[in-house]
Amino acid sequence: MALDKTLAGIKAIFLDLDGTIYLGDNLIDGSLEFLSRLDDAGIKRYFLSNNSSRSVKQYVTKLHAMDIPATEDDVLLSTHDLLSWLANEGVNQTYLVGTEGMREMLEDSGIETRSTDPQYIVLGYDTEITYEKLSAASILMHRGVPLVVSHPDMVCPSPEGGLPDTGAYMALFEATTGVSASHVAGKPNAGMILHKVEELGLRPEECAMVGDRLYTDMEMADRAGVHGILVLSGEATREDLVAAPQNPSLVVDSVAELCLRTC
Repeated sequence: MALDKTLAGIKAIFLDLDGTIYLGDNLIDGSLEFLSRLDDAGIKRYFLSNNSSRSVKQYVTKLHAMDIPATEDDVLLSTHDLLSWLANEGVNQTYLVGTEGMREMLEDSGIETRSTDPQYIVLGYDTEITYEKLSAASILMHRGVPLVVSHPDMVCPSPEGGLPDTGAYMALFEATTGVSASHVAGKPNAGMILHKVEELGLRPEECAMVGDRLYTDMEMADRAGVHGILVLSGEATREDLVAAPQNPSLVVDSVAELCLRTC
């Protein structure tokens, strides 16, 4: 699907955070102005992130610290998709390899995260990782406890370069135990975005996903039938596009190029 930098016809936009709006604790140049243009144009915008290291409350606090207006309803995380899957499977006993922020979201939903007899090991983007967590989860996997993961991202963008993300932890567990994850939530699952599109009463072609990863952000856009806008301010490069199966509607250096008017 073709799309130009004016975003003509777009009524709602879903924005990745890491590598799209900011890198680490640094705003990407022009991102605040872009968000202001969205508000001026009356385009609904939501922040959609696979990063499960923070709770929704923590994300809102970080966005506010960067002068980005946001409410908890504006933030959609892979943790939400994971919680939906756990609820559908009737899971309430887990062993979590994740941050305290992720633990808070799971326990607020009635899920035990330190069970000695877990139904699943839950793996998130654990920026508080310890060898104790890794070894405990590995022992449980050797005993036959299956693994469910919040998202597949291999690296988390940062100003200093890519950092190990959940996909790297998955590879570690597979190398250690010989067992792969039973389920991986988050992007690129189309449900991450389609439930909100349907809630808004919009058609997929009236929505766009903006992100820096081909295999999650743009793959989800393809699966959901929304426009995919790839930004080159994070993980993906123009060279990556050559062999990529994903088909973005638009490729820009950063969100600063999306001007919502005649460019």
